[in-house]
Amino acid sequence: MKHLLLFCLLFLKIIPGKAQNIPSLINHQALLFRIETRHDSISFLVADTSTSATKPILLFCQGSLPVPLFAEIETYGLYMLGGGISNFDLHKLRQQYHIVVVSMPHIPAIASKDQINEQFQVITNPLIPYSFPKPYLEADYLNKYVERASQVLDYLKKQSWVDSRKLVVAGHSQGSKVATKLARNYPGVTHLGLFGANPFGRADQVIRQARQDAQEGKTTWEQADSIMNDQYRFFETVHQSDSLKAHPEYLSWNTFSEPFFDDWLALDIPIYLSYGTDDPVATLCDLVPLFFIKEGKKNLTLKRYLHLEHNFFPVDPNSRQPNYNQPHWPEVMNAFLAWSIK
Repeated sequence: MKHLLLFCLLFLKIIPGKAQNIPSLINHQALLFRIETRHDSISFLVADTSTSATKPILLFCQGSLPVPLFAEIETYGLYMLGGGISNFDLHKLRQQYHIVVVSMPHIPAIASKDQINEQFQVITNPLIPYSFPKPYLEADYLNKYVERASQVLDYLKKQSWVDSRKLVVAGHSQGSKVATKLARNYPGVTHLGLFGANPFGRADQVIRQARQDAQEGKTTWEQADSIMNDQYRFFETVHQSDSLKAHPEYLSWNTFSEPFFDDWLALDIPIYLSYGTDDPVATLCDLVPLFFIKEGKKNLTLKRYLHLEHNFFPVDPNSRQPNYNQPHWPEVMNAFLAWSIK
């Protein structure tokens, strides 16, 4: 396993040209491609072992944090994380689509065990659990993700094994925002899937959580008031140019805090909005149908999963902790698949 990992890492470094014409098959699970641009190297996987069948693309935009596509994990060896798609029923999805996931910016597609923390995030110092690479922090903003995904789609639509008559773009959490902007701006997107999305961006989550905690007696209203005011000040900071120059990591808060329901309303393609009712991130999704009804739009499908959290695990009613022994991602994505092929 270690020899395979070393080979893959070396292979990624020496392939010349704009894109790999012959991708590498990793772990007998997925094909790994790489595109070279003037300022970036973009890796992406196709979750299949060959491209012999012609199918449309399902581009899945992963959530936040610097997680590699593959990682060497102590108990498993080389493992496909794939932005979360390892949790899906890939066998069923592959029957209809080439499933594509783009790497995080400036994060290796394949990471060894000494490059990651316990949450499989790439770090620069094993003694500092969240020492994320500086180039990643500087590139962790919305337009960068949209730009990189667009370049991958440009490459894919030229391939003979891609059916360009249909293009499904989906995303989870932060990835739902990337998927939204792609649907708005990239030509040819035919379906949009949103999972665990926040229609109002990101910054409001802290404020809503502070209010909920006070209402439930977990904190005092004085504490909630302090948290909210701190968030207002921080939000003001991330919108100041001097602050962004000094702290490029603030770009993420700046760009991902943009409201997104206007983008959804501007789309005429079918939109699928799915979330767990115990997910505080997605609470405001309950309001989205009202906007569509007001505008007379019929292109929204909404699917709530009762008592599930942000990653579609059930929440224990007493401890309020997720039960990781009962995953529901396969059910969630299979329902989305059925919707997308109607």
